[in-house]
Amino acid sequence: MKTIVLLAALAVAPVLHAQTQWKLATGYRAESFHTRNIVQFAQDVERASAGALRIEVHANNALFKLAEIPQAVQDGKAQAGETIMTSLVREIPMVGGDSVPFVVRSYADARRMWDVQRPLIEVHMARKGLKALYAVPWPPQGLFTTVPVRSSVDFKGTRMRTYNPGTVRIAELLGATPVDVPMVEVNQALAAGKLDSMITSALTGVENQVWGQIKQYYGINAWFPKNIVFVNQQAFDALPAPVRQAVSQAAADAEKRGWAMSAAVAEESVIELQRKGIKVEPPTAVLDSELKRLGERFSREWVRSVGSEANQLFIPYYTQR
Repeated sequence: MKTIVLLAALAVAPVLHAQTQWKLATGYRAESFHTRNIVQFAQDVERASAGALRIEVHANNALFKLAEIPQAVQDGKAQAGETIMTSLVREIPMVGGDSVPFVVRSYADARRMWDVQRPLIEVHMARKGLKALYAVPWPPQGLFTTVPVRSSVDFKGTRMRTYNPGTVRIAELLGATPVDVPMVEVNQALAAGKLDSMITSALTGVENQVWGQIKQYYGINAWFPKNIVFVNQQAFDALPAPVRQAVSQAAADAEKRGWAMSAAVAEESVIELQRKGIKVEPPTAVLDSELKRLGERFSREWVRSVGSEANQLFIPYYTQR
């Protein structure tokens, strides 16, 4: 009898200690706070699952390029991935709420937007065999200028850096001339007198050392784009129930931690801009009011372009204020 029990135990042992390995692809640098948060998430999963699931994080486009990651996860070539939510806008219009300018003006607004967005996005992702794990915002987009601005009138005849249709439209509505300049060429364009303003985060400003021609930074909080981490649904469902719970709990912890990291990075970046001689101010009441009206205009246009489903996002979002 003892021999039979021992043989049975030995047969079960490999199953109990079998390790599942996932690959998680991201296009962002290992030094990015988003990537550091993902690495912590992976470590939390391995610890909570007692080693039953190990997640290998492949950063900096090493496994797949950023634009390829959603399809790679959908096809099972990687079990999990991260991308900026707006990159999914063609297939999942709801993610476009992230990029409607001057609607989300604070981290509290961004949190409320995500709470409404998430169930809508999950429905679309499920149809593609994907499961959302968590989302974390980038620091807010601010306004950098070479001279002080008090209202939209001050943009007339100036040149604003643009990089997508949304920023082109902002420039045009403010009366500025759109200038398409890659971020890596911004300092050269500023030195040549080809740019007067741009909308980007304080973090991006610090990373690209824009001090010099840039004299002002206004915390207009134009929008809060979010990155989303997701998993192949079949890969998730194949995990034992306790391991699935470990992944879900680690994801919830990563989301909470990531939002705090984003806010801290935003604050640190603004302080660094000040250290480098850039004057940091909130927008004037006049400019803030003008930007708010632009937000209302962009909202209406986005609802018309997306259709009735957009109301499922904006009506709850605005009524919960």
